Amino acid sequence: MLKGVWGTKIGMTQVFSAKNTVVPVTVIDLNDWIVTQIKTKDKDGYDAIQVGCLRKKYAGQAVEPQWLEKKNQYFRYCKEIRITQEGHAYQLGQRFDGASVFEVGQKIDVVGTTKGRGFQGVVKRHNFRGGPASHGPRFGRWPGSMSFMRSQGRVIKGKKLPGHMGCDQRVMKKLEIVRIEPEANIALVKGSVPGCAGSLVFMQKA
Repeated sequence: MLKGVWGTKIGMTQVFSAKNTVVPVTVIDLNDWIVTQIKTKDKDGYDAIQVGCLRKKYAGQAVEPQWLEKKNQYFRYCKEIRITQEGHAYQLGQRFDGASVFEVGQKIDVVGTTKGRGFQGVVKRHNFRGGPASHGPRFGRWPGSMSFMRSQGRVIKGKKLPGHMGCDQRVMKKLEIVRIEPEANIALVKGSVPGCAGSLVFMQKA
């Protein structure tokens, strides 16, 4: 039994449910993943499979043995997926069908990396309100007091200040799978998922 599935975020759209209501969904692409390595408990200490996502110019082509020897040349990403059962039926060079792992209506957790925002101030980074914009104050978007230890040349650890924002690993829990398209090998997940279009996401059972 697999712990989860790797995929690529395509973007967001909306679909109509059975009750004729609009549901915002994130489309996740599960195509072009190949089993590149099989790890066993006797040899590697744990049971897992390594899957690789093909580069665009090799997508849709028949798998060749040389692809597994030069992974950096033919694959964009190589990721591992833990397996809980020993007697799995995966083989080297097999196309990985991620759409068959989940079912419609199932709850999953989606792990992704948030968008990078660069260096940001406290208003955008920590949702500070800022000073009033009328009657002459000049507080603006400053962070405010640096705490009672500033006179000693120190700032309390964990103080909310400007700095780098984004590029953090985040998990969206208990998202519902609205639809699965087996022919296109894509999954539609209710709600938003961390990351920009084209970024890697990991889907696992909640």
